[in-house]
Amino acid sequence: MLGFPVSREAGARGTATRPKAGRGGGTNGLPRSEREGIGARAGLSLFLLILLAACTAPPTYPRDVVFADLPGWAADRHAEAIPPLLATCRTIAGLPPDRPLGGTGATQVTPAALAPACTEAATLPPGDAAARAFLERRFRPVALGEGTLTGYFEPELRGSPTRTARFATPLHARPPELVEADLGTHIAELRGRRIAGVVREGRLHPFPDRAAILAGALDARGLELAWVDDPADAFFLQVQGSGRVRFEDGRVLRLGYAGWNGHPYVAIGRFLVESGALPRERVSMQSIRAWMTQAGPAEAAALMARNPSYVFFRVLDLPPEQGPVGTLGAPLTPMRSVAVDRTHVPLGLPVWVSGRDPLDGAPLRRLTLAQDTGGAIRGLARADLFTGWGEQAAERAGRMRDPAALFVLLPR
Repeated sequence: MLGFPVSREAGARGTATRPKAGRGGGTNGLPRSEREGIGARAGLSLFLLILLAACTAPPTYPRDVVFADLPGWAADRHAEAIPPLLATCRTIAGLPPDRPLGGTGATQVTPAALAPACTEAATLPPGDAAARAFLERRFRPVALGEGTLTGYFEPELRGSPTRTARFATPLHARPPELVEADLGTHIAELRGRRIAGVVREGRLHPFPDRAAILAGALDARGLELAWVDDPADAFFLQVQGSGRVRFEDGRVLRLGYAGWNGHPYVAIGRFLVESGALPRERVSMQSIRAWMTQAGPAEAAALMARNPSYVFFRVLDLPPEQGPVGTLGAPLTPMRSVAVDRTHVPLGLPVWVSGRDPLDGAPLRRLTLAQDTGGAIRGLARADLFTGWGEQAAERAGRMRDPAALFVLLPR
């Protein structure tokens, strides 16, 4: 059916009844004055509809705002964000001045664009007032919208430099044959997206996935950096990307991210939701670990194997009071460093986060530095807050998964 209006008088023929011509020369049979009145009212209605649509249309992102639009901006301890900013400045000082740090279009930034702010930051007097004035003078806020804020931390595992009956789960160094590539160097639209694998006969092939590695694909190659006593600890260490391994003699081995096998990261909590084992609103690192403990080693191993991504590590020479090194190459600062999607947010830039602290429900509003990335961190307003190390950091990170508004501060 074509959808034309059908008159009751048309009967079984199913044809539209044609209106008769009126005296005014129109086709609706009404006097001209009435037609003009109807037209005026229709025009007014159309104008009001357009105005209403304009008023209710959602804002587009990214978009310029002012500092007063940042929730809680005036109440932050701005001076606490200056040391991680200076660490960023020291890191990018060795980069080519025109090398993109990330971002797309208007949000793309280079080290040269940050240089004036870095120079001034090094001479700032102490105090929040001076830090805030500097930030408002050297940067302009751009709203990225509302996304999901999660947390990550630096875990400490029990381990051994050699395999024993107790310590039987390996943490691997990066295999020398593993090759990574930035797809954006070949296709501009894929900038920031990476791929990894192994080259055979001139072609890139997939590297073994998690299940294959756990089944022994890397055995007897001397790639083990340490052995730990809990497969779940090793799994969540890979999710976090860095950590500490404490040996029985008291020594601590610091490990940092060195690469991944190229397979996509899959959040295993989704399978527990789909099976009905956990309600979606209760999924956290703590609830997943509790399920693993109750289900037993075999079921826990099967669940972890459903994430094909596998992370490799390198040994870091860091003092115990310093955080791990992020993707940018600068040390991470607890509650002041975030991982972002560098396709949208340049590494090294200040990022204002407005969310919720999962430990007490209080507003979490603070200035952070984009210093890291993550396999699961995708999207314009997606961020992962580094919470530090220790039990409280683990508790906060494990429970943090809430909506949050993000604003990036671009250099003026």
